[in-house]
Amino acid sequence: MYFFIGFLLLIVLCLGLCFWRRRRALKKVCCMSCREKQELLDEILEPFGYYYVRGQDLISTRNDAWQRQAGYTAFFDRAALALYMVFDALPIYFDYRGRTWLIELWKGQYGINAGAEVGIYHADRLLAPEEYATAHFQAVSDSERLPVTFDLFHGEKLLATMSHTTWWLTAFLVGMFTKPSHLTLEVTIGFPCPEMQNQFLEALDRISRENESLQFSCCCHGMQAHIRYSCGCPASSVCPERISWLRRLQIRWVQLYNRFMCRMYRRITRPFDCTLDRILFLYELLPFTLRRMLRHPKGVIQA
Repeated sequence: MYFFIGFLLLIVLCLGLCFWRRRRALKKVCCMSCREKQELLDEILEPFGYYYVRGQDLISTRNDAWQRQAGYTAFFDRAALALYMVFDALPIYFDYRGRTWLIELWKGQYGINAGAEVGIYHADRLLAPEEYATAHFQAVSDSERLPVTFDLFHGEKLLATMSHTTWWLTAFLVGMFTKPSHLTLEVTIGFPCPEMQNQFLEALDRISRENESLQFSCCCHGMQAHIRYSCGCPASSVCPERISWLRRLQIRWVQLYNRFMCRMYRRITRPFDCTLDRILFLYELLPFTLRRMLRHPKGVIQA
């Protein structure tokens, strides 16, 4: 009897503590000015390589993000499902001035985020095609960065517009769930010379001939290439028709989990409707949960 009463008192105490913490977090966020909120959020996000884009209410990555030192290898894409990421990937390999370059486009679901990326890398030498799957690519230096602009659409709705001279351009919409096939990525890349542009276009033409399941188009305006990428290869460069039933089952399970976590995120932070307030509220309410969300090898907020 005494144990039962004590157990009930413990439950009441825990509920009271949760209610108090929630009220306290809500009040603290509401009392901050917009400038204070953005400064605090950028301070929280900076060590993880992110910053908040206020005008579009999304998260993007910094030019000096720690991920730049890690570079890229195709293993990152192959391990995507283990990190709760389901995306379409379009890797474009081409040779230019003694090195193999990689410009890759991604779009899809990154944990509790819908988003897109464009990354620019190169190897330290020319690679044979059979080496692409295992080679390590380093992020381009500041002098090698390219001007990149992209528009991310969900159906006909514009979700994000990003533009920088960069090595890695990203946009992540926290708490949004979607399927990669529902997203369209329109990318414009500027090239420093006709030689590089021609090598890139030839690589795109090769990909188009070898992978009929891919749906993208490309056109040029001067030294700029414009790619419209609508349907790609789920969970890296494996053509959809070659995906095993087990892989499809894994993708479905991960997407069910991502959908559930998106709903949980929105429910927990439902006093607010913008990412700035939602993340700060979560930071005040459950700081350990936010740290787990941000601690992600590829550099995106996960569930």
